[in-house]
Amino acid sequence: MKLRPRKDNYDDQFALDDPYGRDLGGEAYIQTFLRGSYQANTRGTPAPGSPPRLGYLYVEAVDFKDGKRYRYTGSVKAVGRKDVTAENVRRALAVDPAYDLNIYAYVLDKVPAPDPAPRYGVTYDDISTREEREYWIAGSSLRVIDLNTHEVMAERIGYMMDRGQGSDAGGRLPWLLAADHACPAFAPRHGATSQMFKALDFTESVLKPKLEK
Repeated sequence: MKLRPRKDNYDDQFALDDPYGRDLGGEAYIQTFLRGSYQANTRGTPAPGSPPRLGYLYVEAVDFKDGKRYRYTGSVKAVGRKDVTAENVRRALAVDPAYDLNIYAYVLDKVPAPDPAPRYGVTYDDISTREEREYWIAGSSLRVIDLNTHEVMAERIGYMMDRGQGSDAGGRLPWLLAADHACPAFAPRHGATSQMFKALDFTESVLKPKLEK
């Protein structure tokens, strides 16, 4: 997997860092691909017809810092304790003395990856031209690749445009608002809020996750 930069780009017109394809940055991008991550970070019942978003048991990627390949897994773990002096916690304990005081979160684990390397990979590129960026248009390519044969198994091409042409009036963030004018579209409204997990959705449509643990 090709990782995405940690830093968000909301207003750099000519940085070729794929604003269309950016779900999240750094380790948060890795987390979107892992089993149970979507469920741990989403409340409510998915709407009918929603993507499965099962995730994969592990993901491997080369770390920018040392050039080594690592395997990432994830799970829900206790990461802290609730304040027993807080009023809502006191009420909960009064009702149920066995009330769970743990605070839970989905946590990544990172270890050196064993051989052999994965058969399939997910990579992306910013395909914008200078002329397109002059008009605040960003182009994106997301590909699923057979790493043994170097065959591109599937590719998603997408574009988006900031209709405000980079204006920062009223504190607007051009690339964030450009997600409202994307093709293929992310959502009818507030497209930026729907960019997350789109890379997983595309990848799962090609590489079906196994259901066993």
